[in-house]
Amino acid sequence: MPPVLIDTNILVYASDPANTERQDQALRILKHLETTLSGRLSVQCLAEFMHVTTRSRQPIYTRAEAVEQVERLVRAYPIFDLTSLIVLEAARGARDHGLAYYDAQIWATSRLNQVTLIFSEDFSDGQILEGVRFVNPFAANFRLEGWA
Repeated sequence: MPPVLIDTNILVYASDPANTERQDQALRILKHLETTLSGRLSVQCLAEFMHVTTRSRQPIYTRAEAVEQVERLVRAYPIFDLTSLIVLEAARGARDHGLAYYDAQIWATSRLNQVTLIFSEDFSDGQILEGVRFVNPFAANFRLEGWA
């Protein structure tokens, strides 16, 4: 399986029991990407995960639990740092392709680290942008086995 950049929504769904169907799918995806050594994460996704899972009056995790989850993720997957080149490339992606800035930053992280596949529900499924393909792993036609 080619390397895959895992977007934050997959991490959050894997932790959130509110939608068991999405949680089950997210857990299958993460297990597969960890087992095949093909999953990749960005510092941005780890930060977003920490924020999303600990906010609100009824958070998914306490801050201590979220830190434990982030530590587990850091051990499980290679992590791409946020660099000035990624910020500049994301700015270009937002300007030239009309992406929201933080979506452009995910795209730029993937592109500059030569990862041509992003699993996320936040982009148009199947869209290819300068060699980076976006795949929605929660789409009805998604089959994890097809990526093995």
